Amino acid sequence: QVQLVESGGGSVQAGGSLRLSCAASGYSLSLSCMGWFRQAPGKEREWVAWIYPTRTITRYADSVKGRFTISRDNAKKSLYLQMDGLKPEDTAMYYCAARESADCTPRRTEYKYWGQGTQVTVSS
Repeated sequence: QVQLVESGGGSVQAGGSLRLSCAASGYSLSLSCMGWFRQAPGKEREWVAWIYPTRTITRYADSVKGRFTISRDNAKKSLYLQMDGLKPEDTAMYYCAARESADCTPRRTEYKYWGQGTQVTVSS
C-alpha cells in the first residue's frame, strides 16, 4: 500500500523559513515525478513545484519562484520543500504527491498518490 507522509509544517513569522519533508512507503519514487501542492481555506488546491525523477529538472509556480526549493532523495524515498522568505499568503495545508509517470505536470488530477498534508501558517 502506497503511503506518503508529510512533516515539517508549523507556524512562523513572515520572512522565516521551513523545510517540509515527505516520506514514501510501499512505493519506489525513483521513476516518478513528485510534486508539492497547497490549499488555503476556501481556495482550490494549487500546484507549488515539481521535480523530475532525475532531480535535474524542477519547476515552480510564479508565486514561490526564487523563495522555495524542491528536492528529492530517491535512496531515502523522500521529497523535500525548502521554503524561505515566507509570506502570510503562503499559509496553507501543503501536500506532497506522486505520479505514476516520470513526466511532470502542474495538473493535480494527474497525480495518483497524495499525503495527508502538513499545515504551514505564516503570520505578519
